[in-house]
Amino acid sequence: MKGASSSSTIEPQQYAKVCADNAQLREERDALKQQLDWFKRQLFGRKSEKRLLENPDQLDLGQLLGDAVPPSEPEPTEKITYTRRKGKQRRDEDVTDSGLRFDERVPIETIELSAPQLEGPDADQYEVIDYKITRRLAQRPGSYVVLVYRRPLIRDKRCSTLLEVPAPSAVFDNSLADVSLLAGVLVDKFLYHLPLYRQHQRLADAGITLSRATLSNYVRRAIGLLEPIYDAQWQHILQSKVLAMDETPIKAGKAGKGKLKQTWYWPIYGEADEICFSWSRSRGKAHVVEQLGDFAGTLLSDGYAAYNAYAKTRPKVTQAQCWAHTRRYFERAQDSDPAANEALEIIGALYQVEAQIRERELTDQAKLDYRSQHALPIVDAFFAWVHSQRQRTDLVNSAPLAKALVYAENHQAQLRVYLGDPAVAIDTNHLERALRVIPMGRKNWLFCWSEVGAEQVGIIQSLLSTCRLHDVDPYAYLVDVLQRIALHPAKDVEQLTPRCWKTLYADNPLRSDLEHAR
Repeated sequence: MKGASSSSTIEPQQYAKVCADNAQLREERDALKQQLDWFKRQLFGRKSEKRLLENPDQLDLGQLLGDAVPPSEPEPTEKITYTRRKGKQRRDEDVTDSGLRFDERVPIETIELSAPQLEGPDADQYEVIDYKITRRLAQRPGSYVVLVYRRPLIRDKRCSTLLEVPAPSAVFDNSLADVSLLAGVLVDKFLYHLPLYRQHQRLADAGITLSRATLSNYVRRAIGLLEPIYDAQWQHILQSKVLAMDETPIKAGKAGKGKLKQTWYWPIYGEADEICFSWSRSRGKAHVVEQLGDFAGTLLSDGYAAYNAYAKTRPKVTQAQCWAHTRRYFERAQDSDPAANEALEIIGALYQVEAQIRERELTDQAKLDYRSQHALPIVDAFFAWVHSQRQRTDLVNSAPLAKALVYAENHQAQLRVYLGDPAVAIDTNHLERALRVIPMGRKNWLFCWSEVGAEQVGIIQSLLSTCRLHDVDPYAYLVDVLQRIALHPAKDVEQLTPRCWKTLYADNPLRSDLEHAR
């Protein structure tokens, strides 16, 4: 018995090792559990960062009133009847004209073009002997129309020569596409995230036979025309005193058999509510340096190290950081440590101050004074709380709350920048709302087949997103600009950016022949 007892005794060093291994396994288990909870939330949970404040003393309105709530009355309806002409039968030549094929389901609208010779003083010297037909495929929102141009073919009686009215110019020479179709395809794909193969299916369902390669070619050529406008908008954004910048991933270009490269968009938001998406093969600092160039001002971003490294080498650049990103660290920690709720309460008070500033419509010095009076004490209290929490002996470094505290304290100087500049926002939420088109696109068209395609997506999304920011109809904008850009002076190309276009041309834009036919 004595020998058995001595053999089962654990050495102190061995016991300490077992305890250390056990503690390490507990930390790994907790970390994996937190990751699993996060993945479950992304798949099945609520993704909104808005806090749901529950008041146990507040009764549910439905339970309180019960049957006292009267049922809502049905909305009044009315019966509308109408008649329309029966569609005319298609002729054989309609189906084979210029390679444009369509069937009887496609509506036709005819545009009568006048000949100047028939309206002048010598009109009696001319007579119409026939008509030349030109067909183009046009698009209304949700439908397709074939435009038929009936162009008079006239004979000069005096010299027996034949004259014909030329077909109206198109965006692309010898193209079957009306500008309305080009604008519609771009808006559907990049604004409403409808991939080209689905648009191709919709065309087929409407009776239009058009190859998918033709649609891709239309998109490529149309975006190529818009690239100078994108460049002009980019240059104007860089003149801002405050820029917001972020990055978001996109798969683009083949990396091998069955694989695509991981690349990045870098959206930059200027102070005139303009945004541009630049594309890069990597997520390194070099792209930030290349894109921002000699920018001088405040760069508002998240805590990604590339922005901090850029700002350190630029004396004229002040780095400010986003409070929403700081808040997210504490939001992820609230399930594992109740103390995280204290941080969320304090940060919530900062956002209440910003809401009051918007309600009072304060700007410039008045806004700065209001932040100094109300937000500064809250920020001081927050970082004092952060410092006190970091002194806790029960908080391990791998805990989510510990990571949140370290992040906040390490970026304290950058988080305080907005208190001293009224032009700096408290967060980059305005930029994140604008860049949402890229993640939405990833869920629909998934990736960019080529790197050139990724660059073109950035160009068109820059213009369409800016249209939304300035309350400009993207479809009307594209219809006008695609026709106007070939005639517009290159030195004044900035006038065609959505910001300037809204003032100069929005009241009287160029329209497609489809509108004139209507």
